[in-house]
Amino acid sequence: MAFAEHEVFIPRDALDVYTFLIDGMNLPKWRTGIRSISVSSGVAGSKGSVYQQTVLGRSGWPVPADFEITEARPGAEIRYQVIAGQNRPSGGYYLSTEPDGTRVRFALECQPKGLLGLMNTGIQRAIKAEVVQLERLKDVLAVASAA
Repeated sequence: MAFAEHEVFIPRDALDVYTFLIDGMNLPKWRTGIRSISVSSGVAGSKGSVYQQTVLGRSGWPVPADFEITEARPGAEIRYQVIAGQNRPSGGYYLSTEPDGTRVRFALECQPKGLLGLMNTGIQRAIKAEVVQLERLKDVLAVASAA
């Protein structure tokens, strides 16, 4: 199994951070590699909603990476499961309120099946690169709060 997590402090209220994160349409604002995203079922930004997403794969070609929001606790937690594509990681954003803002932890795990299990090092490297993008979220929300 491959696992990675990253944590940042954002000088914004937990509910503000949650509201931004729960809307999957905001992902391209801070995560690279997303080529397209749309809501395919459910109500955007709520538990059970499914987003159809295409990302840039390791080969440089677009690959499906649709995901479903599996848990949504306002101001505290958002969990999701990728439901399309070769790798189907699950992960979440975990928020904790601090005096001057919100601490956000982004965690991903992937249990590759079949031959993909032999490429665990590459998968580990890929999910580590994904969670580190949380640094960009911090920058995006800092600019939004200054505006």
